[in-house]
Amino acid sequence: MKLIIQIPCYNEAATLGLALDALPRQVPGFERVEWLIIDDGSTDQTVQVAQRHGVDHIVRHRRNLGLARAFSSGLAACLYHGADVIVNTDADNQYDARDIPALTAPVLAGNAE
Repeated sequence: MKLIIQIPCYNEAATLGLALDALPRQVPGFERVEWLIIDDGSTDQTVQVAQRHGVDHIVRHRRNLGLARAFSSGLAACLYHGADVIVNTDADNQYDARDIPALTAPVLAGNAE
């Protein structure tokens, strides 16, 4: 099973590194955990920060298309890269990455989709 954690980004260079540093590379029940960012037309160093932190996949929009389009592009890319489960989080580090195992546990147990 593969988990991909996706992060929509628009000019998030200042905070993305903190969010990525908190993300797990191992989650119980998954053989692989990968990270994907969606660069929604950023004009700062968002992509370079992602690359320095070892992000596995980067989707780039040439211009800002908005959160809904970024989210949708991310889902499509995660599926393309073989995700069995996708978790969306935020580049501002507003969500506690330590909650990801609890979030995915019902899916792994077959109690949620």
